[in-house]
Amino acid sequence: MKSLKYLVGYPAETLQQVQALIDAGRLGELLARRYPLGHEVRSDKALFDYTQDLKLRYLRNAEPLNKVCFDAKLKVIQHALGTHTRASRVQGNKLKAKREIRIAGLFKEAPAEFLKMIVVHELAHLKELDHNKAFYQLCQHMEPSYGQLEFDLRLYLTQQDIAAAQEQA
Repeated sequence: MKSLKYLVGYPAETLQQVQALIDAGRLGELLARRYPLGHEVRSDKALFDYTQDLKLRYLRNAEPLNKVCFDAKLKVIQHALGTHTRASRVQGNKLKAKREIRIAGLFKEAPAEFLKMIVVHELAHLKELDHNKAFYQLCQHMEPSYGQLEFDLRLYLTQQDIAAAQEQA
């Protein structure tokens, strides 16, 4: 079960079901059937607009975002799918804060639901810094099927790794 690194912490029964799908070569087919549609968010500007729309809908009083962009190096360097950073600078006698969200470049080609899930996740960090109960409740508020999408994204990443390994073989 070495290929299930994204599913660490899930019950053994769940891991066995996933392994059975992988062994039968049906994981990719299942995901393609469940998430057939892509999205049109391909540029940093489109991603910023997409993120701002979600922010305005659910987090009107949250701090403004200065930058939202795709980052092709994100998954490789930081082992993350998205990041939320805050930078504070002293400017004269004022403290200026900048907030930035970076989304892994693989989400340009991922199904629309996964892009929304990761953007919702990073937006939730505007209000809740830690991955605690309040954080996940906020994610659930912005995307009611957040929990299922997070699990399915882990399956998608597993399938991506399997496909990459098969290409190298």
